[in-house]
Amino acid sequence: MENKPSVLTQRYEIGRLLGQGTFAKVYYARSIRTNQSVAIKVIDKEKILRGGLINQIKREISVMRIARHPNIVQLYEVMATKTKIYFVLEYCKGGELFNKVSKGRLKENVARKYFIQLIKAVDFCHSRGVYHRDIKPENLLLDDNENLKVSDFGLSALAECKHQDGLLHTTCGTPAYVAPEVINRKGYDGAAADIWSCGVVLYVLLTGYLPFHDSNLMEMYRKIGRAEFRYPSWFPPEARRLVSKMLDPNPTTRISMSKIRGSSWFKKGLNAEQKKPETENGQVSVDMGASGPCGTSNVDAETKQESVQPPNINAFDIISLSAGFDLSGLFEGMSQKRETRFTSRQPASVIISKLEEAARRLRLKVKKKDAGLLKMEGLKEGRKGILSVDAEIFQVTPTFHLVEIKKSNGDTLEYQKILKEEMRPALQDIVWVWQGDQQQPLQQQELQQEEQQQLQQQNDSSTTSGSSLDNRS
Repeated sequence: MENKPSVLTQRYEIGRLLGQGTFAKVYYARSIRTNQSVAIKVIDKEKILRGGLINQIKREISVMRIARHPNIVQLYEVMATKTKIYFVLEYCKGGELFNKVSKGRLKENVARKYFIQLIKAVDFCHSRGVYHRDIKPENLLLDDNENLKVSDFGLSALAECKHQDGLLHTTCGTPAYVAPEVINRKGYDGAAADIWSCGVVLYVLLTGYLPFHDSNLMEMYRKIGRAEFRYPSWFPPEARRLVSKMLDPNPTTRISMSKIRGSSWFKKGLNAEQKKPETENGQVSVDMGASGPCGTSNVDAETKQESVQPPNINAFDIISLSAGFDLSGLFEGMSQKRETRFTSRQPASVIISKLEEAARRLRLKVKKKDAGLLKMEGLKEGRKGILSVDAEIFQVTPTFHLVEIKKSNGDTLEYQKILKEEMRPALQDIVWVWQGDQQQPLQQQELQQEEQQQLQQQNDSSTTSGSSLDNRS
């Protein structure tokens, strides 16, 4: 018998084992309240502590909270006991893309569809300062509608992981998919390394086998370093030109994400997509009772609208509102020095205007503005490069917002000084409470009432469609 809970915290009924690794097992489960299928990753806390993998788990949680996109497996919530950590994840019924490719090459239009979705997801990650570093068909899942979902961010890196030279230095990934500069151990650009891996994936989708393969690992590395591989005669010419630019052994001349998206082979797939109804831009539903997932994915970064409607906050983010439920307490020495949060009762448009006004006072240039996201950048070089600050707004309820301010580049001390001495005073008109500050009893009561009202609305709507769980042996 498997040593697993049949019911987890009275919220999820645990089913069959989907897969397992050294430190974790993944089970199929269903939400008892909503009857929605989920996947639950059960991590053995003692094993990760013994294996020194605390930072890896922290990073995986941080990355999945940042990376909300229709083509990325969604993290619904995180729970923990004294011995286990539970990730409640989006369930991908279609399994691994690897299973499809292992049966042979895909048709060109099918391969292009998956590749487009992969590039959209990875490009979105890069825009948030996240580098996956282990892109391969085994980490690409398919949902009920055969849409691709990037998973397994255990080896991912954040922009803040870069050394002073602006490069990443940890050698990781799967040998057949890893970029030559990662093997050379001289530092590498995370975005360029991910692009190489995406190029290998595209080759595999179109041929059914790897471009670089040898029983001798060192010989395979030599081939990778020289980009020594062949195309079959039937390989599509336009795709061949794109793959050759992605598998350029020189990362400085390797094709960029923007040029991949502008390539003729890529655009053919986009033109076909435009003829179909747009389904990418959805919203994360809110589960104020933390009773499990009841929605789909967040606003896609590709949306070029001017609307300031921020994405709804999910259950994991709500944990951050209360120090008593902060997952960081599970680990010793977790630091939040690079980010801070505050709550506001103002509309999103007012919050964004105030942030832009504060940026002007601080002589920060608003570099990028998406729905609910502002990227601000300094005009002068600091001790560790140009200071860059991200401000992201999440809607908890229509009249209540959470704002996260985070340093994405530059010197931490410089950022903390600006935050404390200039930004906090500049934002005082719109701030209800800063994270860590003492809330007044009246404020706490108002928030609880608002949460209860929204939870009641969700319960009322779910009673009409809720059904009993299917019996399983």
